[in-house]
Amino acid sequence: MEQINQLPTEQRNPNTADIDRVSTLEIVRRINEEDKKVAYAVERELESIAKAVDAIQEALRSGGRLIYCGCGTSGRLGVLDAAECPPTYSADPGMVVGVIAGGERAMFKAVEGAEDNTEAGREDMKQIHLSAKDVLVGIAASGRTPYVLGAMAYAHEIGAKTVALTCNKASKMNAAADIPIGVETGPEVITGSTRMKCGTAEKMVLNMLSTGAMIRLGKVYGNLMVDVMPTNEKLVRRAISIVATAAHVDEDVARRTLEACGFSVKTAIVMLVRGGSAEEANERLKETGGVIAKALGEV
Repeated sequence: MEQINQLPTEQRNPNTADIDRVSTLEIVRRINEEDKKVAYAVERELESIAKAVDAIQEALRSGGRLIYCGCGTSGRLGVLDAAECPPTYSADPGMVVGVIAGGERAMFKAVEGAEDNTEAGREDMKQIHLSAKDVLVGIAASGRTPYVLGAMAYAHEIGAKTVALTCNKASKMNAAADIPIGVETGPEVITGSTRMKCGTAEKMVLNMLSTGAMIRLGKVYGNLMVDVMPTNEKLVRRAISIVATAAHVDEDVARRTLEACGFSVKTAIVMLVRGGSAEEANERLKETGGVIAKALGEV
């Protein structure tokens, strides 16, 4: 087993060596100072992140899936990102899938030893029927987690594209990935507590991966989430506001139009801007791959 204490994510941070002996205000100030460094670390990996976004949107457009795989905090962040895609973008629940070592119970309580099982990573990929159409994003701060390496090895065997999201560029996961993303955030405020800066970095990159892919799939018009699923009162209000903003009408008109087309935001916008029925708007959207800007002749 490699020397864990040699990993970048396990080094001591000299800026917080006395954090147990300072005021509460100073504790949170130092945490904040370290957090400021995360966005700059992510910035250094933007080219790789963009490559991953392109690979993901191509897979989704071709009927494949985006699969996140991780352990502990990394796994939970993947599951979180996957869970938020259906309500935000009306994505099919099976389009973005989060897999965490130890299964669903590991979301709420640590499952000891799950991350050390290479074969479990392979088996979990088989259980979700990972295919060559899919993109697997392995997530691990250290970049050496056996469970994720097992999942990535299986992905390579069946021809699925792999992305590594780590906080250690010189890691086994990055070396094994088709697209390596190594966000080096430096030593944590509390030595080895990678739920902190590493977790923040992972969340930022995951936001980019899913959001970038959904934008490319036409689920955003301008910066409006036009594929929002209005499943509660807040989201109904948001849908009305989006239609009113995009079509330059008042909210009463927006609501009536939404009611006339089954509360499809995209359909309502095209109906109001181009005129015509819901059926005609839906046909236009179908012809343009669901991209509103194309349906409206703007691009």
